Amino acid sequence: MTSLEVSAQNEEPGPGGYAAARLLLLHEKERSGPPRRAALARLTDDWLAGLFAAAAPPRGTALVAVGGYGRSELSPRSDLDLLLLHDGTADKAAIAALADRIWYPVWDLGLALDHSVRTPAEARATAADDLKVHLGLLDARPLAGDAGLVAALRTTVLADWRNQAPRRLPELDALCRERAERAGELQFLLEPDLKEARGGLRDVQALRAVAASWLADAPREGLDRARRALLDARDALHLATGRATDRLALQEQDAVAAELGLLDADTLLREVYEAARTISYATDVTWREVNRVLKARSARPRLRSLLGGRSGTGRSGGKPPVERTPLAEGVVEMDGEVVLARTARPERDPVLPLRAAAAAAQSGLPLSPHAVRRLAATAKPLPVPWPAEAREELVTLLGAGEATVPVWEALEAEGIVTRLLPDWERVRCRPQRNPVHTWTVDRHLVETAVRAASLTRRVGRPDLLLVAALLHDIGKGWPGDHSVAGETIARDLAARVGFDRTDTATVATAVRHHLLLVETATRRDLDDPATVQAVAAAVGTLGTLELLHALTEADALATGPAAWSSWRASLVADLVKRVAGVLAGEPLPDPGAAAPSAEQERLAIEALRTGEPVLALHTRDEHAADPDDSAADEAAPEPVGVELVIALPDRPGVLPAVAGVLALHRLTVRAADLRAVDLPTGLGSGSVLVLDWRVAAEYGSLPEAARLRADLVRALDGSLDIPARLAEREAAYPRRRGLAAPPPRVTVAAADSRLATVIEVRAQDAPGLLHRIGRALEGAAVRVRSAHVSTLGANAVDTLYVTRPDGSLLPPEEAVDLARTLETALG
Repeated sequence: MTSLEVSAQNEEPGPGGYAAARLLLLHEKERSGPPRRAALARLTDDWLAGLFAAAAPPRGTALVAVGGYGRSELSPRSDLDLLLLHDGTADKAAIAALADRIWYPVWDLGLALDHSVRTPAEARATAADDLKVHLGLLDARPLAGDAGLVAALRTTVLADWRNQAPRRLPELDALCRERAERAGELQFLLEPDLKEARGGLRDVQALRAVAASWLADAPREGLDRARRALLDARDALHLATGRATDRLALQEQDAVAAELGLLDADTLLREVYEAARTISYATDVTWREVNRVLKARSARPRLRSLLGGRSGTGRSGGKPPVERTPLAEGVVEMDGEVVLARTARPERDPVLPLRAAAAAAQSGLPLSPHAVRRLAATAKPLPVPWPAEAREELVTLLGAGEATVPVWEALEAEGIVTRLLPDWERVRCRPQRNPVHTWTVDRHLVETAVRAASLTRRVGRPDLLLVAALLHDIGKGWPGDHSVAGETIARDLAARVGFDRTDTATVATAVRHHLLLVETATRRDLDDPATVQAVAAAVGTLGTLELLHALTEADALATGPAAWSSWRASLVADLVKRVAGVLAGEPLPDPGAAAPSAEQERLAIEALRTGEPVLALHTRDEHAADPDDSAADEAAPEPVGVELVIALPDRPGVLPAVAGVLALHRLTVRAADLRAVDLPTGLGSGSVLVLDWRVAAEYGSLPEAARLRADLVRALDGSLDIPARLAEREAAYPRRRGLAAPPPRVTVAAADSRLATVIEVRAQDAPGLLHRIGRALEGAAVRVRSAHVSTLGANAVDTLYVTRPDGSLLPPEEAVDLARTLETALG
């Protein structure tokens, strides 16, 4: 029970009890949102005014609400921002006693209080030194006492703000940018800070301050609604948690959604993201205007000096004409923005919105908000299918790279994107709960097109690549497999945009299979002919394969740092090379006839001779990429990795032993390939297991090969208890509080392999996961041919190619039983 609730219980009943009245108000379901905030502010005003009056204040004193309280924006757990203002004539002891008579009752109720005691001169001086104080005083509101004293302070503070705007506004802009860098962008965060993140309530306060300077004003459309949405979410968060928090944590989102009467947490996040997007766009437009005005003001004295003190260049003494540079038909550049030409007629020119957007992106200039608003209000709708010019302008817009993003955001702010592509509405502001994803679905699609723009030289049809990039996740707004749903939507949209039947089919195929290459390369055995043939059958043509290769890279780079690496790139490139050979009619090599490499043969012979494990480590710098890879610089930085090759006489328990030793040495497994090699040697013939691992250190330096070999020998002879050691480590580092991971899922993959049965394990990534899988497989008396480990964020997908001990495939019933056994062991 909170201190406020205790006070409410102990307080005498009746309308005069502030704590009881406050609790009653906060739990009224009929009154929420702005009415409740206003009612809570009035209730608090009356209580504080009563405290002020009961303290018999001296003349020349006043109690003032500032900041959020001054705006009457009281959430259930908001701080009370109060200023005790006095004219300096009263005795200091009397002022201190008055302050105590107000502050202590607030503290006694457990309410957070931000307080100060100042004269008007002190308040003004503090505001001059502290930008945040100045911002709070802009919202000063009298609660009790000398109203004239407060009015005079407000007038003075506001005049100072306007006079100092050329200095204070850049300072405020820098403060907002620093805060955004620290807290991130609200519209893309899974656990956003409703107040501090970019696009949050702090930015709304900054926009109010800019408007108060009379220097510029924010776009008003939707801004009040967005502000109310964030305030409502914060109210619900305070009520759901009982804490003064502004961070919308994952574990609180369902309760907050229920408090707001929303369907679920995703609906809540979409509303929050929509609000943040509106505020972010208004912020961008406003600061751009502020900088333009300040730049123009600083240029005027220099211009007057150059003109010899004259006020203008014409005979009439007017302002010099503004230069308008043509960019495209009906589109010009003026004063650093893209605007419509005087002769433009949006009502007669349906391609004008796309032409203006493409011109802006190609020139790296912002679209004027006035131009976008006019286009949204008056532009004639495009016919369906689109004319060729419209399609070309869309491709030009998407091919502009980074400059595409702000132009696309401007079109979205006025609803033009949804009008052009109706299915866009389903992905707009849609959250992605996989933490690997940096962006919402719609922004991820745009970012993928941005990444694809740098890869257009690698494909024969850049236009199809860019459109496929924009649409590849369009099915995420629908139930079921988003790739399947997306294929249908992409087919419709490509036809709408004006592509012919062949090109439409290519775009649809790219959307349907946009995950095929990376999932196959990281989760399947590329030496298995069935793997390569299945991909070739799905892709169909070399042109589509080329398109998918570039789309795969663009998609991964736009997902987030964990989704792409030089290792993944090399696997995908290897798969593409093999599939291209099949599509070109080249025969696939027989994996059974493949000879071991010279190093594998050398290690195998040594293992047969000694009867013990033999190791070789090759350090790899993952920053070093293929010089022909145009996206090498785009790949996420990775730590130095190691290729570890182990050869040892074939025996049970090898996979769990090696995986366990690697886990103990804090090595992350990226790939594992297990091969039984039969070698005729001078010592006789024998079967040797050769294991090729790609690993990287979690942190710190890599272990020495000798230490790995020593621990592996101990693990194989049973003197090293790996499960106990891993359990000790897990107990020493308890998990942080958070959402429980979903249970593991093990399935038999439909891989059509003639070499092995394919088992796919999806589980929460954790040290020793592959060790536990190996132990379960050993207990089931199956042989592991190869293991392919793919980790994305907290999720691991481990694919095992297994056979019976005699090398034959598992019958379907045995495979299903094995999957159930694995699921039980991992659960």
